[in-house]
Amino acid sequence: MSESSHTQARSDAKPLFQKIETQSKTASLPLSPQVPEIQYFGASALHTKISRYWGDIPAEQYDTLKKQLFSQIARFASGSKIVLTRLCVALASLALNMMPEVWPGAVSEMVHMFQEEGGEVDGRARCLALLELLTVLPEEFQTSRLPQYRKGEVRGALGREWTAVYPLLQQLLRQPDSPPLVKARVLKCLSSWVLLDVPLNESEGLVEASFTALSDPELFDTAVEAIVNTISQPDSQRYVNTLLKLVPQVLQLQEQLRDAIQNGDMETSVLLFSIRALLEQVEHWQSFLALVNMIMFCTGIPGHYPVNETTSSLTLTFWYTLQDDIMSFEAEKQAVYLQVYRPVYFQLVDVLLHKAQFPTDEEYASWSSDEKEQFRIYRVDISDTLMYVYEMLGAELLSNLYDKLGRLLTNTEQATTWQHTEALLYGFQSIAETIDVNYSDVIPGLIGLIPRININNVQLADTVMFTIGALAEWLADHPVMLSSVLPLVLQALGNPDLSVSSVSTLKKICRECKYDLPPYATNIVAVSQEVLIKQIHKTSQCMWLMQALGFLLSALPVEEILRNLHSLITPYIQQLEKLSEETPNPSNKLAIIHILGLLSNLFTTLDITKQEEESGENAPPIKSAPPQTGPNPVVVVLQQVFALIQTVLSKWLNDSQVVEAVCAIFEKSVKTLLHDFAPMVSQLSEMLGQMYSTIPQASALDLTRQMVHIFASETNHFPPIKALFELVTSVTLTIFQQGPRDHPDIVDSFMQLQAQALKRKPDLFLSESLDVKAVFHCGVLSLKFPEAPTVKSTCFFFTELIPHCADIPPVGQIVQEDGKLLLLAVLEAIGGQSSRSLMDQFAEVLFCLNKHCFALLTVWLKEALRSPGFPSSRVSDDQKDTFSQQVLRERVNKRRVKDIVKEFTLVCRGLHGTEYAADY
Repeated sequence: MSESSHTQARSDAKPLFQKIETQSKTASLPLSPQVPEIQYFGASALHTKISRYWGDIPAEQYDTLKKQLFSQIARFASGSKIVLTRLCVALASLALNMMPEVWPGAVSEMVHMFQEEGGEVDGRARCLALLELLTVLPEEFQTSRLPQYRKGEVRGALGREWTAVYPLLQQLLRQPDSPPLVKARVLKCLSSWVLLDVPLNESEGLVEASFTALSDPELFDTAVEAIVNTISQPDSQRYVNTLLKLVPQVLQLQEQLRDAIQNGDMETSVLLFSIRALLEQVEHWQSFLALVNMIMFCTGIPGHYPVNETTSSLTLTFWYTLQDDIMSFEAEKQAVYLQVYRPVYFQLVDVLLHKAQFPTDEEYASWSSDEKEQFRIYRVDISDTLMYVYEMLGAELLSNLYDKLGRLLTNTEQATTWQHTEALLYGFQSIAETIDVNYSDVIPGLIGLIPRININNVQLADTVMFTIGALAEWLADHPVMLSSVLPLVLQALGNPDLSVSSVSTLKKICRECKYDLPPYATNIVAVSQEVLIKQIHKTSQCMWLMQALGFLLSALPVEEILRNLHSLITPYIQQLEKLSEETPNPSNKLAIIHILGLLSNLFTTLDITKQEEESGENAPPIKSAPPQTGPNPVVVVLQQVFALIQTVLSKWLNDSQVVEAVCAIFEKSVKTLLHDFAPMVSQLSEMLGQMYSTIPQASALDLTRQMVHIFASETNHFPPIKALFELVTSVTLTIFQQGPRDHPDIVDSFMQLQAQALKRKPDLFLSESLDVKAVFHCGVLSLKFPEAPTVKSTCFFFTELIPHCADIPPVGQIVQEDGKLLLLAVLEAIGGQSSRSLMDQFAEVLFCLNKHCFALLTVWLKEALRSPGFPSSRVSDDQKDTFSQQVLRERVNKRRVKDIVKEFTLVCRGLHGTEYAADY
């Protein structure tokens, strides 16, 4: 309904709260002697009763309750604000529960009741009380617990009541003598009602009045909120004519915006992010372009974020959404808009790169660490925006940036700051990190320009490094350019201030370009060794550097790999030997873990097996790698240091972190080398068995699982793997006998190991040395653990075990004898003993039992569910029968069993049909 549509409604309305700024009464009803906190408690209790226990209130009391609430609200209109608000919320809840059948004209009656003259409450207080009531009504609807079908009915009824609210708000907002407080409450009320999706054309006059209110500093914030909330409703774009009427109002704010920015008032620009819907009308693009230019002004607002300005970041979302709209149009319409807006987006790139510039060194040094971090995040947001803009501007954007950088670096007459160069490079980096730039014709020129940059600043050097790193894939396709940039990266490795950027860039180059790096390998290894020995980098960067060297060495012939490994590792082996002789203490523990970590990270990426795969028939000649003969270099090194590692372990077997670091070396080596690790299987199996027998730890079980996964199926390696598996199983069963609750990590890893054994080599369960019955009972016990990962691993174990009932006699026997215990544990969990998040896993166990042990499950279910109160006192016998029948019927559809279990667990927990259950 437009403003004109409300004329009749307004003409029928009596004058509302005339002269409310001056009218007052000297007399008022005496308030209860109770303190406001007690009154607030009483009002809150009343609201809780109405909103949550509506069904308990007899229908004959509705009218009395309504009258009492009206009376109390009138009484507290001049009293405590917090009590008044709670009473208004209670009446709002009452209205929502009675609408539309029992109290069809609720809002109209509220307005009428508070317009009545007389009483002991002054007009201004009555007016504010009514506005409070009208404001909380839509808010209470948003949070109400009404059933879904009622919500739709009540929303429709409230929407129809807008005709009673609009004239009141319009008159109060335009009434010259209305006090600012009343107008502010009117604006808040408007903000609240538009959340009910009031059509924009039915609030048009109020929005225009809200724009007028912007000139009042006291009303500015609430007016902005009202305008933004109204215009940003989902269907606002349907009312283009209304929006077009508002454009001049926004454009008139331009001077106010500039003044506000000059005066440091950064909130004004919030106004500009709401009228995007105009874009839908192609004939009105000129009006919209004027708005876009205003937003561009806000994006490029003078000053450095976040120290001198905080507004520009708010505009970035606008550019995303505008671009999305343009790119979603059909081809013909899109072409028109691209013609208009491509220049705008090129201008945006210039503005963003200017905003991304660092301040002067002196100014930046004065910033707090929090301000520097906010600026870093702001630059990441700009980077994301530039990457997004590339989708619209394409290769022309890179050409544009390259031309600017070229002019900057070749112009000897005009002095340039490092900040300009850094920002342009940052633009390149932002795009190259996520977009495939391999086909761009400006990248060779960029690579050629980089060595010409006078790198005299840490921020600039960082960006140069990250830019080179972003171009690593391009360098792999153009290896001739490596000689231009690799020296810069190696030089930067020696600077601790460039630790993250230089090491991550070298790692990317070694990963992407490894087959082109042999000519540079000696130099890279030498520089890396030097910085490692000097301990220039922190631990995490040292690990990255070792990974980079692993990639690099992978492409070399075995002899060269061994030679480089020898020179690289020998200092650390010598240090480790020395540390292994010392008495354990916290200091040498950290040193040991550091060295073991370096070896782990090196072996993680040193993979010569990939050479043959990547140098097959279709690989380009430049990528070919020399054929490898003899044992894997990693295995050679591990065999050489094996005795030393055993010595370290003997001293540190009680320390889980050291044991974990040792296991990590072998686990990462096994994962990388796979079957090439074969020569180590026997001695590692023996060491693992000794470790675990002495002091059981989860990391040893995880390494055993890797060994089982890769080598259990190989005849040559089955004996040591079998012996290790049986040993760790026996030791873990002893832990269960002693009480496993203190070791959920061991139980978790143990169950994963058992599941892996069943998956890869079920024959392990045929061994007479393996107590299958004890493992089964440990699994049943583990299902009752509170730790979710442990329960998930145990369910996985049972879903691997049950299918082997037919082909592994010990498994078939134990399931037949004690399978009911498993079912009882599963039903207990479903009945409420385990987290609802685990129900899918328990459903899979149930599905497995149904699929592979149908006859037994039929009997077990009947016996188990016969017990009173099991698995929950909340389920009836009929519900249990229905559940049983539904489960037994589904032997193919696992998804359906999961749904059945989820529904039954809600019934067991008393949550079925509740809002809490639906939101979970």
